[in-house]
Amino acid sequence: MEEIIFPNQIRMHRRIRGLPMQELADHLGVSLSAISKIEKGYRRLNQEQLIQVAEILDCSLQDLYVNEQNSQQDVVQAWKREQERRSKINQTAGLKTLGAGLRHIRNDKGLTLMEVSENADMTLSVYHRIEMGQREVSDKEYRNIAKALSTTVEKLKQKIQELQDKGLLEDIIEHNDTRYKVLNNARYGNIASLSADTHEDIMIPVYGSSNAEGNIVIDKNAAFKEIVCPLNLNSVRNIYAVNLCTRRLGSLLSNRSVLFVDANSIVSSGDIALYYINENEAKLLSIREDESGQLYGLRWNPDERTNLSNSDLAKMHKIIAITL
Repeated sequence: MEEIIFPNQIRMHRRIRGLPMQELADHLGVSLSAISKIEKGYRRLNQEQLIQVAEILDCSLQDLYVNEQNSQQDVVQAWKREQERRSKINQTAGLKTLGAGLRHIRNDKGLTLMEVSENADMTLSVYHRIEMGQREVSDKEYRNIAKALSTTVEKLKQKIQELQDKGLLEDIIEHNDTRYKVLNNARYGNIASLSADTHEDIMIPVYGSSNAEGNIVIDKNAAFKEIVCPLNLNSVRNIYAVNLCTRRLGSLLSNRSVLFVDANSIVSSGDIALYYINENEAKLLSIREDESGQLYGLRWNPDERTNLSNSDLAKMHKIIAITL
């Protein structure tokens, strides 16, 4: 599952509700130190964990994001300082040169971001930030990347130095700097992502209208609008998007949300999914698991539980990303 990192207000909402840090850690199945890093925005959360946090704290996902209008100024300033710190690290550690070199070599070998990230045992977002020159790389990660590129660490470093000496990385570094400024200044979830390899927008059709039961009606012949595909989904084939036009999941998601849907991904506990009642009508469900290991779906307003058999899973399309 894709990992995300963002400035957040988790600590504020946890304290408002009087929830101890240890209790939140227990709910997520992580350590106390991990929760501390998550609350500071230094450790990544995956989509399932993010949804769990919103449910535990009884707030919407949007309530967890930091913005200059509605967030505490000390939180906003702390995040800005962290961004400045990381930027200085990038400059002094030569990460921009490393990232540009990796991208040049990957393209020269005809490899995709997805292929290298998977072979290096990384998520797509982590490896992409490395190529963008916005993330430090450990010795182990460096070895994994070299292996994914079918070379050794020593030869990889030598090749990047040769490219730098020939002046072949300057254009890539300039492009990465421009792109990073766009991403860093945009509010998370509303970024018009560009394809990492083609630099062109990939547009995804958005469908969906609500009926009297709060189900989502999806007419593939009548798109509501088009939306730019997030960068990390560029390699996913045949995805589509759905306008959040129902409140049957309560206030968990903003009514401006757009859900990116993949019919081929396996649905599991903790996911949000579309459960197709017929060809053009689906329920939006929060997927849970009971004590016997049986999956079921929940939605509210009014409360409703949908028991799911193995055959029902074939009717389910997984929500793989959400923009707010």
